[in-house]
Amino acid sequence: MESELAGRSEEEAAAAAMEAQTDVDLLKRAWRNEKAAPEILQFEAGLVQRAREQIQLLEETVEEFTENRSDDLVIPLYQMDLDRALFLLRSYLRIRLQKIEKYMVHISKTNLWNRLSEQEQRFAKRCIDIMEKHLDQSVLSRLPYGYQSMLKQSISSEEDDMVPEPQLNTFVFCKTKSNVGAFQLDDMGEEIVDLVADDLYVLRYKSMKGLVDGGRIDLV
Repeated sequence: MESELAGRSEEEAAAAAMEAQTDVDLLKRAWRNEKAAPEILQFEAGLVQRAREQIQLLEETVEEFTENRSDDLVIPLYQMDLDRALFLLRSYLRIRLQKIEKYMVHISKTNLWNRLSEQEQRFAKRCIDIMEKHLDQSVLSRLPYGYQSMLKQSISSEEDDMVPEPQLNTFVFCKTKSNVGAFQLDDMGEEIVDLVADDLYVLRYKSMKGLVDGGRIDLV
């Protein structure tokens, strides 16, 4: 065997591509959920790692077929799968970074912080440090006493009213993956909806965020 890839038959490569396609579908679902959710979701560490490995496998497969001058129709198909996987992974990570940039202070002060990867946490810390330094040098240090906080309009504010937060009452499109049954949408129990498998709904994100976290419903 000249190399690890040289002995791989086209059938084996096709099976590997099919396996990669499965994880690409999972990555597409994670990307859709992250794109539609107003808050940052749990980082899909295992899925991202597998996607990276399978992207590398597809790159090696395309390179092998190109060197072996395989069927001209085969290479574009593998290249198309590779391009799609790269787009989904990059877009998924980019959307998360955009949310971190927008809500970094809020995320750092809540349990959303545990949803970030280690790299994302380091990125958020750097962003917060840079923003604090910039605001202090350009604005806050020149304001009267009591108005020099990055988090509050004044020391009389009871909450951090200068910190942007995700709007959890936003309406989102969602699709159930299985029968959920009667589901309570409000704290009073006055709004109840029967969630049926594979059906499409428009609901407030705040009401069904637990179902999204539990993987029982997908955002679309």
